[in-house]
Amino acid sequence: MQEIFQLLIDKLYHWFEQLVLLLPNLALSIVFTFLGFKLVKRFGRFAGKMLDKVSEQKLLNNLFVIVIRISLFAVVIFIALTILQLDRAVTSILAGVGILSLGLAFAFQDIATNFIAGILISFRRPVRINDLIEVNGIIGFTQEVNLRETIIRSPQGKKIIIPNKDIFQSALTNHTRAEKQRLDLEVGVSYGDDLEKVKRVVMEAIEALDNRTPDPVKVFFKEFGDSSINLLVFVWLNKPELPVFLEARSEAIMRIKKAFDENDITIPFPIRTLDFGIKGGEKLSEMNLMVAEKKFNG
Repeated sequence: MQEIFQLLIDKLYHWFEQLVLLLPNLALSIVFTFLGFKLVKRFGRFAGKMLDKVSEQKLLNNLFVIVIRISLFAVVIFIALTILQLDRAVTSILAGVGILSLGLAFAFQDIATNFIAGILISFRRPVRINDLIEVNGIIGFTQEVNLRETIIRSPQGKKIIIPNKDIFQSALTNHTRAEKQRLDLEVGVSYGDDLEKVKRVVMEAIEALDNRTPDPVKVFFKEFGDSSINLLVFVWLNKPELPVFLEARSEAIMRIKKAFDENDITIPFPIRTLDFGIKGGEKLSEMNLMVAEKKFNG
């Protein structure tokens, strides 16, 4: 027991001796780390301001600043460990970081996919702030585009968060980027109306529509419906904004309805014809109706 105790004392004394010898390096490492972190933060802010002056892509600027800061922080830590003569620890840390990164890549595939999609969106710039976009049936104005998701505001004021991978991989419609938009209307008229007159009345009604481009109004008869002849009306608007589209559609419907009323053109209600008899085409008054009475026992 005395030998074991002596070995323990010698070991502790050796450690204490090494600690005393290491104190200058430890103090230098702490001071270097503190000053290094301060300089890295200031340099990050300076780099961010310089990038904002050179590039308008805020998302990429933030990404570059983050990468610069992380890289410089890593350099400061590795130099501090080297001052402490922990070169082997530095090598072990680098190996551990590589293994950890590989594991995290498998564990957080969706996050990594959204992150990469965010970078690609920043380069391609398919959307900008306040653009009216539509993705997977969701429509709204872009409020923020970051490295993981795109935040939009619906016309009803709701905040919607869309993962960047959906923006990048799905069909994206950017209504704001278009110089103009087309308003499509479908209306039906009675079989008894003069189709040439219908076409002329519709075109005259739409001619004075607000926000209409000089492009001519197009009217096409589409099909023979169940109770009406259906036609399509195409008119181009000079602004792609959603409020302009909604207002123009409402005004166009009112104008066509008023013009039809003034020219005795009928928008028919759905009509259903009931056929009686096996072959059809027989009137109910001409049929011999038989009522069978069944008796059930029990």
